[in-house]
Amino acid sequence: MIEQIKRDLAGLDAKSILTYVEAHFGSEAVFSTSFGIEDQAITHILAEIKSTANIFTLDTGRLFPETYYVWNRTLDIYKLPIKAYYPQTVAVEQMISAKGPSSFYESVENRKECCFIRKIEPLKRAIKGYKIWITGIRAEQSENRDHMEFVEWDDANQIIKIHPLFHWSLEELEAYLKQHFVPYNPLHDKGFPSIGCQPCTRAIAAGEDFRAGRWWWEDKSKKECGLHVTSK
Repeated sequence: MIEQIKRDLAGLDAKSILTYVEAHFGSEAVFSTSFGIEDQAITHILAEIKSTANIFTLDTGRLFPETYYVWNRTLDIYKLPIKAYYPQTVAVEQMISAKGPSSFYESVENRKECCFIRKIEPLKRAIKGYKIWITGIRAEQSENRDHMEFVEWDDANQIIKIHPLFHWSLEELEAYLKQHFVPYNPLHDKGFPSIGCQPCTRAIAAGEDFRAGRWWWEDKSKKECGLHVTSK
């Protein structure tokens, strides 16, 4: 099925891709939003085409106040239901009781444990049972993402992932948001092209990689939380 989808979607623009997903999968598709600029563009398109895809977000408990602001703005403007998934309380309590609230700075292993508890485990609950997972991944976001495909199989989660904005540049994305008056996180205007948990995100300097501000204390090759590691 995935090869057929790749053929069907080859050369289509983002709106046409999402229209195809709606026509062929409808509510069997799920879209994950973190309210970043890519996700906001996709949300706008989903509202335009009256998509029945399910939308969810992961509230890790460590998000920026600005993220909650744009979350509320998105609900007000688009009137789309967005289901929130949270970490398991017991797992968070055990981790913090054993290692403190900022153990992720101490080692990659600790950081990955925190990402698993706050993001990956809730994600698995959120996408379970769906056929298509829509994401806001773009190729230019990082070296790792540049090697992905715009339609791919996620073996770990047994789901087809579709990235409608995969070939968009940052300039194209920003122009789209401006043209369509799409609400976005104000941190993007302060040097934050990629926004995650507050303790693990900083603004980037001119010329830095888009995701340089994520887990900036780690080696560049390790800068993924595990949500978007796929199998070719």
